[in-house]
Amino acid sequence: MEHREGIEKLHALGNQETKYAYDYDPSVLEKIPNKHKDNDYFVKFNCPEFTSLCPKTGQPDFATVYISYIPDEYIVESKSLKLYLFSYRNHGDFHEDCVNMILHDLVQLLQPRYMEVWGKFLPRGGLSIDPYANYGKPGTDWVEFARYRLLHHDLSPEMVRNR
Repeated sequence: MEHREGIEKLHALGNQETKYAYDYDPSVLEKIPNKHKDNDYFVKFNCPEFTSLCPKTGQPDFATVYISYIPDEYIVESKSLKLYLFSYRNHGDFHEDCVNMILHDLVQLLQPRYMEVWGKFLPRGGLSIDPYANYGKPGTDWVEFARYRLLHHDLSPEMVRNR
């Protein structure tokens, strides 16, 4: 039989009666054990339909959000991540805050070796904002890696086709 440790604890995956949160809700995030914790490998999510609201005007903001991480003990369950990102739909916060909140919530859930979140927001008022935040696990070489990535993150940006 396949190794399915942790799957029985999942609530979102396979649920035909999924409830969507319409304001920021990190409680929907779920994790499962990483079966390959002896390997260093990247998990990358490209979220091209991220939306939030300007906290001052209530105007919608649209972005592609890139989430990349090197897992340790856990990986994020992807449907719960989708529901979590959807929960920003009516949440009013600045672009920089959204990116840092996503990073904080996922780090708190997963305690990864390394993680980065990059928001590529569509221009509003003729200006686009692309906040980037990252994390390296304290007490490991990943702290140095995070510092390097932070200083060099924009040297080879991924192609952005949403603007």
